Amino acid sequence: MSVVKINVLTVPAEQREVLEQRFASRAHTVENSDGFEWFELLRPVEGTDTYLVYTRWRDEESFQAWMEGPMKAAHQGGGGDGAQGAQGGEGGGQGGERPRPAATGSTLWSFEVVQQAAPKGRKSA
Repeated sequence: MSVVKINVLTVPAEQREVLEQRFASRAHTVENSDGFEWFELLRPVEGTDTYLVYTRWRDEESFQAWMEGPMKAAHQGGGGDGAQGAQGGEGGGQGGERPRPAATGSTLWSFEVVQQAAPKGRKSA
């Protein structure tokens, strides 16, 4: 059964561009991970400073393996946010100096996929 991990990031307006650039600079970090199924960075439209980082995994073990391997290595290599929670993706510093966090808070939500639907002719992720 697939699992969904949603990292809820509180991002002040003046840091939105920084956060989005950090994710863009590492856009393909997760794509080749075993068990990875889907990623989306969701920007708030109105009334909130909360971004959602949506990832979907084949199972909990695949997510944990990514957390302990590629994600951990990427953030220890000077690319961490400091408030990245379980999904990170927000690093991007140069040299040994860690960049200032773009997010001021982070919470991880976890879900199991119970039902899904996709338009006819389109395979679900």
